[in-house]
Amino acid sequence: MNQPDIAAVKDYLLALQDNICEQLAAIDGRAEFTEESWVREAGGGGRTRVITDGAVFEKGGVNFSHVYGEGLPPSATAHRPELAGRSFQALGVSLVIHPNNPLVPTSHANVRFFIAEKPGADPVWWFGGGFDLTPYYGFDEDCKHWHQVTYDLCKPFGDRVYADYKQWCDDYFFLKHRNEPRGIGGLFFDDLNAWGFERCFAFIKAVGDGYLEAYLPIVARRKLMPFTEKQRNFQLYRRGRYVEFNLIYDRGTLFGLQSGGRTESILMSLPPLVKWDYNWQPEPDTPEAALYERYLKKQEWI
Repeated sequence: MNQPDIAAVKDYLLALQDNICEQLAAIDGRAEFTEESWVREAGGGGRTRVITDGAVFEKGGVNFSHVYGEGLPPSATAHRPELAGRSFQALGVSLVIHPNNPLVPTSHANVRFFIAEKPGADPVWWFGGGFDLTPYYGFDEDCKHWHQVTYDLCKPFGDRVYADYKQWCDDYFFLKHRNEPRGIGGLFFDDLNAWGFERCFAFIKAVGDGYLEAYLPIVARRKLMPFTEKQRNFQLYRRGRYVEFNLIYDRGTLFGLQSGGRTESILMSLPPLVKWDYNWQPEPDTPEAALYERYLKKQEWI
């Protein structure tokens, strides 16, 4: 079968949301995800799951959505004019996890499928997604583990897949106005259809399943480490970069808002507390300075 199977994609994404929420709640040990189902007036809907005030996670959201309609927003047709005049369906799971402890990194993951159709023409479809890690305090062990999992899941799909999608991630999650990356990267890809539906779908499942394999061991290593008020304040300051990226550059945020998605679900990625200090600079030879000097650099971790 090489024709897109939307039902199979939806079944996988719903199961993925269930599994991620179950395992994150288990490692938190105190808080549970609450669920809210929602309906999009123009077509479709989703279910948003949020965890707050946990023992490990200050706020996290794992959102499933399946939206459809007769026409696409400008964010979709601007660089793909052949999509104009087509109906569309967009399905995905997107998540952002903000920990309490500044020694535990923030993580983001997204897997999605898009298809646009019109009578008498072949459908236009693709997969996209990836995951990336945003530490506040760097640990080489964590960075190497994160990228090793990424490398291993990409390897069966081609020798260049990890290198190409790592580079794409480094380039995409970059704050141009700050001239700095958002974190240590991972992988990012879009418009994936060249391998045919079955192989592309297998890859998206490897990415979706790989997220927990990459993140949970890092959380387990760091969640009980003591931290100071200074470290907490630095975490809140660095969270400002996360907000800036999501509101200025993130394609998913733009698509969701322009397509009439549910605002609360789209903006669930924003942290509960954040601060901006004017022209703040880290003191030399501190762990805060090391984040900029070593970890917020494009580099090979494996």
